[in-house]
This record gives sequence, structure tokens and C-alpha cells, in this order.
Amino acid sequence: MQVNSISWSETEKEVAHQAFDKAYEREINALLEEVRSQASNITEIDQIWRLHDFLSARRHDIDGKYDYRYSVLIFVFARLLKEKWLDMSDLEGLERAKLTKIAALTRM
Repeated sequence: MQVNSISWSETEKEVAHQAFDKAYEREINALLEEVRSQASNITEIDQIWRLHDFLSARRHDIDGKYDYRYSVLIFVFARLLKEKWLDMSDLEGLERAKLTKIAALTRM
């Protein structure tokens, strides 16, 4: 199965969209908690700049990670599983071949 030639049924598109949104929401909520924690402990200017640098790096990572093009979605889901933002149960409804490919990519 060539990844860039994978077709997605309407049902799979719906499952994929829900899983994608769920992972994004989980990661953003974790980031919000981290920022609240760091911000509540700021007592000097250097800590503000460290928080700024942390946020810049996280924004770059998140903006690059969450790519909803169907041609790369298999790789996106594998990464999100690897990073624990998704669970395989979040992808139930995708065809077996896609799930197998995603699972294989998480082991790389």
C-alpha cells in the first residue's frame, strides 16, 4: 500500500477527523496546564524569557505535527500514538490495512 495513494472512505474521514481533533485537544490542554504551572512560579525576568522560548518551541512542534492532509495522515497518527496523544481505540473505524500501517510505523 503506497501511503500517498491511500483512499479514505467518508466514514474513515469522519473517524480520522475526530481522532485528529481529540489528539490536538489533549496536547493543547496539557500545554495549557504546563504554561499555567510555569507562569505561576515566575519570579524573575529570565523565567519569562524561558517561558517564551518554551512556547515558541512548542508552537513550532505543534504547528508542524498537526497536518491533516490525507497523504500524510498515516504518519501523523503514528506519531500521535507514539507520543501518547492518541490510543489505537481512537482510530477504530479505519480499515485494517491503515491500522496495520499505523501500528508498524509506531514501532520505528
